[in-house]
Amino acid sequence: MRHLPSLFLSHGSPMMALEPSPARDFLAGLGAQLQRPRAILVVSAHHDAAYQGGRATVTASAAPPTIHDFGGFPDELFAMRYPAPGDPALANRVVELLAGHGLAVTADPERGLDHGAWVPLSLIYPDAHIPVVQLSIASNASPEWHYTLGQALAPLRDEGVSIVGSGSITHNLRALFSARLPIDAAAPAWVTDFTDWIADRMAAGTIDDVLHSVERAPHGADNHPTPDHILPLFVAMGAGGALLKAERLHHSVTYGLLAMDVYAFG
Repeated sequence: MRHLPSLFLSHGSPMMALEPSPARDFLAGLGAQLQRPRAILVVSAHHDAAYQGGRATVTASAAPPTIHDFGGFPDELFAMRYPAPGDPALANRVVELLAGHGLAVTADPERGLDHGAWVPLSLIYPDAHIPVVQLSIASNASPEWHYTLGQALAPLRDEGVSIVGSGSITHNLRALFSARLPIDAAAPAWVTDFTDWIADRMAAGTIDDVLHSVERAPHGADNHPTPDHILPLFVAMGAGGALLKAERLHHSVTYGLLAMDVYAFG
């Protein structure tokens, strides 16, 4: 099996599992474009060590449950399941790799897959046959910590494992809920200026700028008032290799404010 790329997915609203959109259509066709991995490691913005005693965890269940970690959505969404098997051996390999870089992580045999994992994966690999393991971010840790996390995981790409960071290239929920724009609304300049800046820095290979995009990019803090949804991007970048070889596979916007960019690295 050849070197697999690492991916960053903007997973958007949980409603992407049900509502038509350009991003949904793209993800539904992405699996056919990718070499099928033997397993998937998802780093999800909704699995945060900062809220579990500061201890990073990786799922180690052989049959991880589907977590419906949201409220106020249709019953049809709560009825959805993504019954992919887990991979306890891969979880142990993740623990081993991170320990080698001085990063402590604990295998959690109980936790399942949150919507940052199962919503996009249900579109990319709807058969749910590929084993999935989920790793936490740490929103109280630095961008560099997450980049190092990705570097530590990089050997998995040569072991048939797809490394997927799942977050959002823009994520201001207060603005989203206040505006209540339709799903196909045009993005304002404060969203497009940020995503264009990210794309430019990705093309130029300026890793440090991207790691500090919240401070340096136009409207960075407006698009990420909290860091959780951009941190998986840094993990995917680190897993992609020493040089930033980024390809923007998709760009669209839902509800005017959620940019749905997808990047491949390596």
